Amino acid sequence: MIDIKLIRENRELVKENIKKKFQEEKLGLVDEVYEYDKTYREYKQEADNLRFKRNKLSEEIGLLMREGKKNEAEKIKKEVTKINEEIEKIEQSEENLEHEIKTRMMVIPNIIDESVPIGKDDSENVENEKFGEPFVPDYEIPYHADICDAFNGLDKDSAGRTSGNGFYYLIGDIARLHEATIAYARDFMINKGFTYAIPPFMIRSDVVSGVMSFSEMENMMYKIEGEDLYLIGTSEHSMIGKFKNQLIDEKQLPIAMTSYSPCFRKEVGAHGLEERGLYRVHQFEKQEMIVLCKAEEGMDWYNKMWNYTVEFFRSLDVPVRTLECCSGDLADLKVKSCDIEAWSPRQQKYYEVGSCSILGDAQARRLGIRMKTENGNKYVTTLNNTVIASPRALIAILETGYQKDGSVKIPKVLEPYMGGIKVLVPKQK
Repeated sequence: MIDIKLIRENRELVKENIKKKFQEEKLGLVDEVYEYDKTYREYKQEADNLRFKRNKLSEEIGLLMREGKKNEAEKIKKEVTKINEEIEKIEQSEENLEHEIKTRMMVIPNIIDESVPIGKDDSENVENEKFGEPFVPDYEIPYHADICDAFNGLDKDSAGRTSGNGFYYLIGDIARLHEATIAYARDFMINKGFTYAIPPFMIRSDVVSGVMSFSEMENMMYKIEGEDLYLIGTSEHSMIGKFKNQLIDEKQLPIAMTSYSPCFRKEVGAHGLEERGLYRVHQFEKQEMIVLCKAEEGMDWYNKMWNYTVEFFRSLDVPVRTLECCSGDLADLKVKSCDIEAWSPRQQKYYEVGSCSILGDAQARRLGIRMKTENGNKYVTTLNNTVIASPRALIAILETGYQKDGSVKIPKVLEPYMGGIKVLVPKQK
């Protein structure tokens, strides 16, 4: 949610930003907010004037009562009663206007950074940089589900019976490799100075609406029937929510945390679920990083954070690239975002394994997260980034480490987490 001062002082800037995001249907909201806000402030001034008048009359009543002029005092009391009734009506109008303003402000997109490329959708995202050489071996790499099957490591049929499409059982060495990767990601981020956390896996609706846009919420979140609770789609949701309505001393900033959680997503939309494999599923596990900082430090943290993910995947010997998200692909709360994509030697192309975003003070403004400074209280800047989302990271490791004989080489950094195992040997061929 942007600062309403932007609409008061520079409506054209806000409208131009909406055009850059190809959301022309929202242009009218800017003028509506401007007019509602103008009326709201007029009502507020009128109410303040009436309160001032009421206070003066109350002082006069006290003086008359002390002088024994009860009849005159009673006349003024009636006037005060009328003023109170007027104030009550104005306050109701103010409340209605606040609701109308907030409803519109919640869907007006955040101001994007000037470096964001302009484009309508993800097809116009821009490659930034490649890290590591993409390779294609001289032998065929099977589909990742088939690699898992060779190790008796994946059972989607049973998961279909227990839970339906979009769920899975990981078993044996494959399950261990999956968890080894998560454990390594945890330690990797702790060694970068991030504080480790395991957050709640359910959050209330006021936190959901604070961390994401309504359209994202509708397509992603699972609602717990009969309760004001949602399953998280990423631990960023509950980690940012941790600071809801908090006033943080600026000396405590930056706050850098890394969190583990299972994640749950509807996966509604054009992409759909993957029938056989693990790329797009309803349930997965994730190591996340979040940062709360001062506005002037935001971009430095943004660049550090996506670089951490690149460094993490390169330590697994997985080639990656970064892809700058264009204006039309940015969620409404984001100022700037890039995807980290891993190389698939089987498909001979890159695929998304994580995303890094800076949101300015949009989430902080919605959730009331401020910092205390010598010059008053200010909203903090928030950022989030995926360390890994597995099983997508698992897919990258399986494909990258797949050998001609069907075995899978374990990345050296994961060997301690695998009990010293260097190579996985298939159970069946």
